[in-house]
Amino acid sequence: MQTHTYRPNQMTTKLCLDDFDYDLPPELIAQMPLAVRTASRLLHLCGGEIADRQFKDLPSLLYPNDLLVVNDTRVLHARLFGQKSSGGQVEVLVERVLACGDEVLAQVRASKPPRTGSTIRLEGAFEVAVMGREGEFYRLKFPADALALAERHGRLPLPPYIERGAADTDESRYQTVYASEKGSVAAPTAGLHFDDALLAQLSSQGVQRASVTLHVGAGTFQPVRVQNLNEHQMHSERYFVPAATIKAIAETRANGGRVVAVGTTSLRALESAYAGVNSPVGAGNTPSSGETKLFITPGFQFHVVDALITNFHLPKSTLLMLVSAFSGVNEIRAAYAHAITCSYRFFSYGDAMFLERNSS
Repeated sequence: MQTHTYRPNQMTTKLCLDDFDYDLPPELIAQMPLAVRTASRLLHLCGGEIADRQFKDLPSLLYPNDLLVVNDTRVLHARLFGQKSSGGQVEVLVERVLACGDEVLAQVRASKPPRTGSTIRLEGAFEVAVMGREGEFYRLKFPADALALAERHGRLPLPPYIERGAADTDESRYQTVYASEKGSVAAPTAGLHFDDALLAQLSSQGVQRASVTLHVGAGTFQPVRVQNLNEHQMHSERYFVPAATIKAIAETRANGGRVVAVGTTSLRALESAYAGVNSPVGAGNTPSSGETKLFITPGFQFHVVDALITNFHLPKSTLLMLVSAFSGVNEIRAAYAHAITCSYRFFSYGDAMFLERNSS
């Protein structure tokens, strides 16, 4: 396990937080998934050219020997409600299960912060002990395997901008069809547009597929709050890039194909792995794992990813800065303005973009 801490990139031009703001009509925030995964729209951005497509058109944008890299993380039933011993109401959002198995780091919302040594009864089913604070999180001790208890009693944690509770349909639709590794508190939403039939069609035309794992933390929804981006403290997320994926990237390069990341999480895992192993990703067969705080802003040098499939991102978010670094600040501004004018659906259950890396 390697741990990598990255300082934000030095801007090639002076950009501040307000450069990544935009006005979004609230009615464009998708509250429900479409009936069919592949029925979403797809905005194609290549350089300064914008094209309106459907997600089912994706095979026409990919070529034989291209490599799709997906994030196979699975969303936990990470939200639990309960009561403190004093009777106060509490909401717990599990950020991650620790290696010991019966302890977690979690966000705790309550009218008064719980005291170290106190207990919280969750979902009327079991009690957890408050072990203390670790930064913005609480360390909680569960009476048994925390993952099993959360999966049995917890609720799917829909994003804060979805103004409803999780429904039965979300149990499947807020997971990708290839989700397997439990550990996220939010879905890698670019992958929600794929179904088995589309993946089979891509495979039949020679598009390869590989996976990484990056467990998405609640920090993905947190806005940047400092005008000087170099002062922002990035949240940490666990990632793993297996040897098979690194081998697939090397073969893709040798065959003249492109590495296409499905989602910003896949991109962050790949670019973190490039910095984290002795030989660059694509030049060896060494797996890479660790904690990444990679903060990608304009001026970042991409080494692995050639194209990116992604949803639309929140104003002033680190992910909006990432796609601006990938495709160009002005190009992303124009694409978002176009999407708003054309009533694209935004955020987790919204429409998608296919971005080609802007080499300039």
